Amino acid sequence: MDAVTFSAGGYRYLPGVFQYSAGVAAAPGFVIERACFTMPRALSDGFATVEAFLAARQRPMTAFCACELRSPAPFTEQGFADFNRHYVRTLEGWGLYRDGVNPVARTNVCPVIEPPPVPSLLAFSYTVPADSQQPGTFVIAGSGEARDGGPSYRESVVRLGDVSRDGLRDKVRYVVDEMNRRLGSLGFSWSDATAIHAYTAHDIGPLVRDELFGRGVARNGLTWDHARPPIVDIEFEMDVRRPLVDRLLDA
Repeated sequence: MDAVTFSAGGYRYLPGVFQYSAGVAAAPGFVIERACFTMPRALSDGFATVEAFLAARQRPMTAFCACELRSPAPFTEQGFADFNRHYVRTLEGWGLYRDGVNPVARTNVCPVIEPPPVPSLLAFSYTVPADSQQPGTFVIAGSGEARDGGPSYRESVVRLGDVSRDGLRDKVRYVVDEMNRRLGSLGFSWSDATAIHAYTAHDIGPLVRDELFGRGVARNGLTWDHARPPIVDIEFEMDVRRPLVDRLLDA
């Protein structure tokens, strides 16, 4: 997987599916920053805030490079496709999505406790100009244990329906390998990450030492979010990032 430069945004991206790219990294002369709301905002309100935020910093909408969504509950495959078609309309209006190509990375998960009533925006990342002395910055999109290229998510899930310890182990291993592949494609490794998140409603405690810490995945720590991936039948998801700045926005 080779990264593609998106000059209008100041970043490189790994081609993915129409709704999101597999990950982004700042291009030379830019860095990625992240902004997070104290509470998720309904998508329309969240996107309006993004527009005002970037305008205030004199950055084009094409600087928007990643986002973190929260949804009420996992979608069916048809429901997920319908949601994504609606979601990319905003990106198309911002000059990001064209002809089925989407450079923007994304994580979309469903909190088990206090889920939002509607799909919402929790955080977003964007590029700003910077001198060449700044460290490399990146965001790896969220991904679960569904193999690429299958006829459907359900037919592509690793150990479908198996949430035993062995089943979860294989799911975790698959996702870790995919995150490692994406990191390498952008020129980074696990040691470069400043935030690593695992999303699952299942007890992965017994697996964390061997499958995550033992493989050098969580050298700088791990955040385990009690949340489900966005599609029914997927049980485990991860994302990885390294922004230069991580700021909190008031509700």
